[in-house]
Amino acid sequence: MPRVSARQDVEQVFRDAGVVGQVHAVDIDRGVELGVSPDAPVVLASVFKLPLLVAFYREAAAGVLDPREPVTLRADERCAGPTGTSMLADDVTMSLRDFAALMMTVSDNAAADTVFARVGAAAVDRALRELGLEHTRVVGDSRMLQDSMLADSGAAGMADLWERLDEPGGLARLRALDPARTSASTPRDMTRLLAMIWRDEAAAPDACAHMRRLMGLQVWPHRLASGFPYDDVVVSGKTGTLPTIRNEVGVVEYPDGGRYAVAVFTRSHALTAVAPHADAAIGTAARRAVGALRSDR
Repeated sequence: MPRVSARQDVEQVFRDAGVVGQVHAVDIDRGVELGVSPDAPVVLASVFKLPLLVAFYREAAAGVLDPREPVTLRADERCAGPTGTSMLADDVTMSLRDFAALMMTVSDNAAADTVFARVGAAAVDRALRELGLEHTRVVGDSRMLQDSMLADSGAAGMADLWERLDEPGGLARLRALDPARTSASTPRDMTRLLAMIWRDEAAAPDACAHMRRLMGLQVWPHRLASGFPYDDVVVSGKTGTLPTIRNEVGVVEYPDGGRYAVAVFTRSHALTAVAPHADAAIGTAARRAVGALRSDR
C-alpha cells in the first residue's frame, strides 16, 4: 500500500504542475524501485549527452580516441546555444575531454557536437547495445535536432520557432518531440545507465569516476536538485529541454550511504519558454519517489 500511495503522490505532483510525467527511481545498491510509466518511450532532448559521454569514455579506453586531443571549434561552424562555447564569438581550442565537461556541466550544444563528431553515431549505438539499453537510441547531435525543428516548423531561425509552434498543429509537426522519430529512451533505461555509472560498470572505474564528477558539477539547481535542498545530500544530474519538454536524470546520494538513480521526464500542456512549475515538479516528484524507497530501508 505505501508504494501505491507514493505513485499516486507522484502522479498528483504532475497533475498539479500541468504536465504529463514519467518517472523511475531505483535504490542503486538494493534494487528496490518505484515508477510511473517507467517503460513508456520518452524524448531525451539534451539527456542524449549522457550516453554520448559514456561512449566517449569507452572509446577512449579502447584507444580509439585521445581525450587530451586538442580540437579547434570555429566560430562559424558551431551549433547555436545559450551556454558555453555555443555563445562565444571567437574560435575555441581545447581538449576533447574539456569539450565533454562543458557539454555536461552547462549543456553546451557546440561542445556536445564536437564530441559527437569525434565519437561517431555508430560508437554511441554500440555502447548502448553492449550495456543492454535496448530502448535507448541517439539519432543525431544538437545541430541535427535544431535543424529538424526549423525544417518541420518552417521557421527561419530559432528566434522565429516559438511563433511558428503556436500555430495550429505546430507542435505535432516536430520530429524532435516524437520519441518514435528522435533520440529517445525510457525512464527505466536511464536509471539503469546511471546505476552502471555509479557501480563502475558503464566503463572503466576511473572513467566512471570522471563521469560522476562532471554530473556533480552540473550548474542547474532548478529541477532535480530543487527537491533535495540539504547540505548533506549530493545531487548529480543531466537536464534536457525542448519546447514543452523538461527532463532530468541523475543520482541522489545521502550521508548514510543511500544512492538512488532517478529519471524524470515531463511534457507540458502549455507552450511556454519558462515553466517554473514544470521545473519544480521534477524535483518534487523525485523527492517523493526517493522518499518512498528510503522508507523501505
